[in-house]
Amino acid sequence: MKYLNELVEGDRISAVYLCKKMAMLTTKNGKDYMSLTLMDKTATADAKIWEPNSEGIGDFDELDYIYITGEVTVFNGAIQINIRRLRRAGEEEYIPADYLPMSPYDNDGMYNQLKNVIDTIKNRYLNSLLKSFFIEDEAFIEAFRSSSAAKTVHHGFVGGLMQHTLGVTRLCKFYTKAYPALDHDLLISAALLHDIGKVKELSQFPENDYTDDGQLLGHIYMGAEMIAVKAEQIEGFPPKLLSELQHCILAHHGELEFGSPKTPELIEALALHYADNTDAKLETFTEAVKGKEQDKWLGMNRPLGGNIRKTSVWTESTGE
Repeated sequence: MKYLNELVEGDRISAVYLCKKMAMLTTKNGKDYMSLTLMDKTATADAKIWEPNSEGIGDFDELDYIYITGEVTVFNGAIQINIRRLRRAGEEEYIPADYLPMSPYDNDGMYNQLKNVIDTIKNRYLNSLLKSFFIEDEAFIEAFRSSSAAKTVHHGFVGGLMQHTLGVTRLCKFYTKAYPALDHDLLISAALLHDIGKVKELSQFPENDYTDDGQLLGHIYMGAEMIAVKAEQIEGFPPKLLSELQHCILAHHGELEFGSPKTPELIEALALHYADNTDAKLETFTEAVKGKEQDKWLGMNRPLGGNIRKTSVWTESTGE
């Protein structure tokens, strides 16, 4: 198959893609057309069916694998596929793994890293709490390992939530060595748990969209609530320790306008906020410039707040 990130203007394609979204719309002239979002493991792409009632367009639904024939054009700087023929694909015509974006890191390897971090937590209450999620709760583990960390902005792929969690935890590990005022066990536990609510906020792939609770409650509140439920099952869990841990979760977006119910009022909460923001922003930048040319400005990137480009590569021998 030809992946979506390989398509260029003028290509004629006949291939299977996952239909992530579809909608029937109307042009300014009152003519019906269909707008689709196609997906594979490399990218998403906009597609249009300008003659939805033609004989070449078969029945299909969102999240179906569809075999399409069409041409690639460019609209507003992005590729657009004009579909001429379409049908549901047979199961023998596609491999699901080709259509789900995946973390570049081995899932089992990341999970083993996470378990090793838990072993560094000496506080028996926090250690028990972490194990109740990441070692003992099979349903949670399965969801956590396969979830994304976001719908689109950063780590929006299978395993993205675990990759982001480990990235934040590594930064927090560094902070505890550089700033002795930080409580290691509290900060590292908060880092591992800070985004657990995303297993409820976002649906699993291939949909990877906000759930009703995700829209109404959000992952920050749900994560703090999940921690309280597990802590209640651990005999003698100190109420003050629970409050401090929940505060770190509730404040990890840093500012009220960015979705935090609280601003950081503990040093561990502040450190977690900076680690979370750093990992998210650097991954956002990494994904934005991946595969792009050096020295070519990419235009305004809203999450990063400016025009961005890939760094030039300088060699000592030539200075070029």
